[in-house]
Amino acid sequence: MSTRQTVIVTGASSGLGFAIAKAFLGLGYNVVGNGRSQARLDEAAIALGNPDRFLAVAGDIALRDTAERLFDHAIEAFGQVDVLVNNAGIFIAKPFAEYTTDEIDTLIDTNLRGFIYPSQVAARHMSARKSGHIVNITASLGLQPDRNVPSALPVLIKGGLNDVTRGLAIELSPYNVKVSAVAPGIIETPMHAPETHGFLSGLNPMGRLGRPEDIAEAVVYLVTSNFTNGVVLPVDGGSSAGRW
Repeated sequence: MSTRQTVIVTGASSGLGFAIAKAFLGLGYNVVGNGRSQARLDEAAIALGNPDRFLAVAGDIALRDTAERLFDHAIEAFGQVDVLVNNAGIFIAKPFAEYTTDEIDTLIDTNLRGFIYPSQVAARHMSARKSGHIVNITASLGLQPDRNVPSALPVLIKGGLNDVTRGLAIELSPYNVKVSAVAPGIIETPMHAPETHGFLSGLNPMGRLGRPEDIAEAVVYLVTSNFTNGVVLPVDGGSSAGRW
């Protein structure tokens, strides 16, 4: 058991989730990291270098059982969960009419069910404690679509997560539970091949890709800000500000 605050981060083995886990470990939090692969989580744990404060729980976050196990293990190890970061997600950009059944199912499983199930458990746990914060990692394209990046299905889901962030913040506010979101633009992660960086850098007014640490810093800001709730914070180099 620990008196430190505890954060659950889904999709924690690489990319944005790894950066978010690292940032919270640096602040002294306990971190419970989820990913599909136990081997990749074990590699992340070694890279993070905090074996006493990083607990890996493998499993498909699209399954309700995984969400329940995440919280069960976190509470058993650390006593409570103070923050949930719904980071796990995938992005498939293509013309709307060309999405296959498998791609639709995959996007719904990871991006929608991967938000719903852990957030339901978090809402129950945090409301009972009268304390907590849920942070959703959505997408800047959900705020401002771009015809250069046809991605209507991710926009449908991530845009919905932007809206439910505000709705859930209002619903849970009587229980002192905050709900916020970070809406990333295009971030330099292994998802984007190096040969695409030049094109992708031109999709925002700042003319460069973001870093995973930029998203981690935004999440930390929202969690540590005492009077910020129900906000969707774009971290996208200005691409959601409008035409340029």
